[in-house]
Amino acid sequence: MFSAISSAEDKVPSVAWDKINAGAILLDVRTEQEFAAGHLEGAINIPFEVVLNKLTEQKLSKDTSIVLYCRSGRRSGIATAELVKAGFTQSYNGGGFEMLRAHETN
Repeated sequence: MFSAISSAEDKVPSVAWDKINAGAILLDVRTEQEFAAGHLEGAINIPFEVVLNKLTEQKLSKDTSIVLYCRSGRRSGIATAELVKAGFTQSYNGGGFEMLRAHETN
């Protein structure tokens, strides 16, 4: 199980891609405008301020593997910590969009 502190600081591209390639939900927590300007294939856009509410509304299982990213990793870290605090045990802060894109593996 991840702790809120370690999850907020994860940001290891290879670990994020291992999780994504294994079927993790990929969440882009940037604004709609940032998402429209470019995003990782398969990503779902849910701005970081509403991630917990949206996932709770959708009754997503709290053991679902989730990788979050934003521009730099700061917003995804905030959202990841919030999810972990709410009991989402498989949440991972993938870090920044450009960093993940540069290390993309399929």
